[in-house]
Amino acid sequence: MVKLNHYMTVKEAASFLGVSPMTLRRWDNEKKLKATRHPMNNYRLYEKKQLEKVLKEIATGKKGA
Repeated sequence: MVKLNHYMTVKEAASFLGVSPMTLRRWDNEKKLKATRHPMNNYRLYEKKQLEKVLKEIATGKKGA
């Protein structure tokens, strides 16, 4: 079973990264980020560890996201 407290919604993740929700969805569609789907409603969820890594890449100017 997936522990949902280790994940953020699209809105939470976008706020955390300082980007729009549409940017997150685009990155997911382009395979730059990997979303997990909520088991009950199929909404996208993003793992906090993955988002922390992306935030570091954004802060250091690395390309990837």
